[in-house]
Amino acid sequence: MLNNLKKNNRPYQTKFSFGATVAIITNLGLIVGLAALAHPRLAIISGILIIALVDNIADSFSIHIYQESEYIDKKEVWFSTLTNFLTRMFVSLTFLILVIVLPLKLVVPCSIIWGLVLLASISYIIAKDKEVNPYLAIFEHISIAVIVIIASDFVGKFLIDKFK
Repeated sequence: MLNNLKKNNRPYQTKFSFGATVAIITNLGLIVGLAALAHPRLAIISGILIIALVDNIADSFSIHIYQESEYIDKKEVWFSTLTNFLTRMFVSLTFLILVIVLPLKLVVPCSIIWGLVLLASISYIIAKDKEVNPYLAIFEHISIAVIVIIASDFVGKFLIDKFK
């Protein structure tokens, strides 16, 4: 019975985990990449709002169209679309709160910590559900996030140096 319950909950977990992961990685990349600008707070707030709305709508719509092309049940398609949209919006807004509330020099480190904690939590829950080593899954996912963070920092600093 427990295995049956787990199987029935997987589609719902999948919808939230996709949206949350996209929001975490995208927002971390944006915050780290834009942190070195002359007016980073305004640039980061604008970027997060664009991600939370425009990129989120595009991504949710893409999932919607993809699932329709896979002949997935219409209710499931709409559930996926809405959970992805709402999850991404919620996670993006948590980063926005950090940018608005914290002093500028704490925004980047606190955002990185927050994003990695969220990502590790999602990784742990999924790994435990799949009965695989959660620490290996966390390491794998955190490593990818760190690569995104380092690349974003590099690109941001490169562009600022190039266009001074």
